[in-house]
Amino acid sequence: MLTDVVAVLLFVLVGRANHAEGLAPLGVLQTAAPFLLALVAAWALTRPWRVPPRLPATSLRPALLVWAVTALGGLLLRGLLERAVPPFSFALVTVLTLGVLLVGWRLVAGALRGRRARQT
Repeated sequence: MLTDVVAVLLFVLVGRANHAEGLAPLGVLQTAAPFLLALVAAWALTRPWRVPPRLPATSLRPALLVWAVTALGGLLLRGLLERAVPPFSFALVTVLTLGVLLVGWRLVAGALRGRRARQT
């Protein structure tokens, strides 16, 4: 779960730096808040803390759900907070970047887990 938070914060930090918005903690928190709240909602749906031992925490189905809820929910919350529809280009970059980050780390972890299991 911590890796998900790091992924969202990385997305926010890179975005703010690319748009010269500064990296002041309050600004980062304001930008990250809608996506972090959506991430919490995604966790409530996928319950990553209750993954049965026989199922890898890195399975694709929960990863896709976390990605979708975090990206789309974050965009929705951001739009509501700003009272504006996010530009299509921002939405596209958000969905793609969070997909790479939130699904990507799970795929890498799953591959490493599988590799370790084959070595033992």
